[in-house]
Amino acid sequence: MAFFNLFNLDEIELPAAFDPHVHLRDGEMSKLVTPTVRAGGVNQVYVMPNLVPPVSTVKQCLEYRDRLRGIDPNVDYLMSLYLHETTTPEVIREAKEAGVTGVKSYPAGVTTNSSSGVVDYEAFYPVFAEMEKQNMILNLHGEVPSTPAHAHASSTKDSSAITILNAEPAFLPTLKTLHERFPKLRIILEHCSTAAAIAAVRACGPTVAGTITAHHLSLIIDDWAGDPYCFCKPVAKTPEDRDALLQAVTSSSGKFFLGTDSAPHDSRKKRGEDKIAAGVFTQPYALGYVLDALGKGIERGVINEEDVTVEMLGGFLGSWGRKFYGVEDRRKERIVLKRGEQSITEVLKKDSISVEVVPFRRGEQTWSVTWK
Repeated sequence: MAFFNLFNLDEIELPAAFDPHVHLRDGEMSKLVTPTVRAGGVNQVYVMPNLVPPVSTVKQCLEYRDRLRGIDPNVDYLMSLYLHETTTPEVIREAKEAGVTGVKSYPAGVTTNSSSGVVDYEAFYPVFAEMEKQNMILNLHGEVPSTPAHAHASSTKDSSAITILNAEPAFLPTLKTLHERFPKLRIILEHCSTAAAIAAVRACGPTVAGTITAHHLSLIIDDWAGDPYCFCKPVAKTPEDRDALLQAVTSSSGKFFLGTDSAPHDSRKKRGEDKIAAGVFTQPYALGYVLDALGKGIERGVINEEDVTVEMLGGFLGSWGRKFYGVEDRRKERIVLKRGEQSITEVLKKDSISVEVVPFRRGEQTWSVTWK
């Protein structure tokens, strides 16, 4: 297998990417960010359902897909339902027949627009059993809610207290339980952010995979602690966790693949309000971010240059995810990435749209993407 010398190579040609974790929002925000999918070298996406109200019915899901197609028909949109108290086995059968790909689970209150999320996973066992039967995918936001602040104050010696730093590790027993109970159910632990999550996914069978975002490959806790545009859920953790993610990218052979979790928020939601919105916007530049992170990982000696092969990059950025999801790239398009030829905009905006979004690593340089 041919490997890349990322220090010397200035141009890479790859198949168009697949991003199985995007937030395209709705209304004005959707009109602003949906065109950035193809701008980023991606022609197929799996769309998250945490709108307001959540996309919890098949009718809502198909109408949402139609709106996205109306903005950019040159992208294939795979759709998901929000796991909701109204979700039943009958809804799952209806969704499968309508071509819906999977169901996204959010623990109640852990992230943006998750207030209608799951409190008790066991209550949804009949739903998961039907999903297993219908060969649908369960996407897990793998965190548990933080312990309330007053509980911290009254039980400072309680090792079970949950914060945003250990919310993901605390969820991993739930992943194990679901996989053991439904061994044929295809499950994805989304946006892995810790070495513990990588180990947990590896310990599961072939029906379980994990996604890794572009920004978690470079961020650590110090970055988001001082910059709201680097704050997301799950939060970036330690340098050791970041390096474990980089190693998973180059050594997983398909167990992990890119899912950007690109999450746009109006800049006023990231600064100027009492509470900072959780989400990092990476859509137009995500492939460049991945290449930059791999290059820095090689420099630090965390990964080996010979592990960064054509096959590995094409797999992590597209083919591994497509294989797990059971979809094909019917467009058969290719892209070319060129080193350092893309200036990351300070702010994404349009004259006719009132919202604006600040991207990750604003003002810096990264790899450009062009379509062949």
